[in-house]
Amino acid sequence: MPLVTIASRKVSKIDSEIDSEIDSASPSQDSDVNTPARRLTAAQRRDQLFNVALDLFARRGYRATTMDEIAEIAGVTKPLLYQHFDSKRALYLELVDSISHDLMNAVAETVESAGNSRELVEFGFAAYFRVLTSHEAGFRLLYGRDDADDRELGDALRRVEDAIADTIDPLIDAGLEPEHRKLLAFAVVGMAEGASRYWISQRSLRGSDRTDASGEDGGDEAARLAARISNLAWAGLRSVHAD
Repeated sequence: MPLVTIASRKVSKIDSEIDSEIDSASPSQDSDVNTPARRLTAAQRRDQLFNVALDLFARRGYRATTMDEIAEIAGVTKPLLYQHFDSKRALYLELVDSISHDLMNAVAETVESAGNSRELVEFGFAAYFRVLTSHEAGFRLLYGRDDADDRELGDALRRVEDAIADTIDPLIDAGLEPEHRKLLAFAVVGMAEGASRYWISQRSLRGSDRTDASGEDGGDEAARLAARISNLAWAGLRSVHAD
């Protein structure tokens, strides 16, 4: 599932012809000097900038990434970048919002086909870890922050956790009081987040090739992660009862 869902929905009212004219004056670094720069619509250009920023934030962190660098790698002028995004902070927060929505949608759509409580747990974790392994940059942006003291960015991550917990909450069907059910939903979120952080750190240690040391590709690894964590979660959830 692409990580530009929200970006596409929030395309600014920039005239695409003006966008193309500005783009043509700023050829990409890897373009042939004799080849005219590719002309993109405003929506296409916004998505491109969104993905370039995602890669840089994930690899270098929020503080080290600059709007100048994003514009340079995207092959556009800095004024054009600011026509699409008001600031680096606004761009970063929109990325967080997009990742959150993609993750919640993936989980919600997958669990619809579950036939019982055990499958709800299995399918939910399977969707989560598929997004993790196929869009690793998005999770690195969420969980690899280098700005722990930045309250606004920290609040953005907490909103992601809150939103995921809200998605999980109604799936916990054990005759519990709302507060009890919400507590368990956050516990499940913490379990998935902790596993994600560990997985990302191990990828960093051994390199981020799409195939890991055991020869697994992203899909196999997602299935393995989901099986391990869902087994642990189910062992606890199946014994849950009202106080």
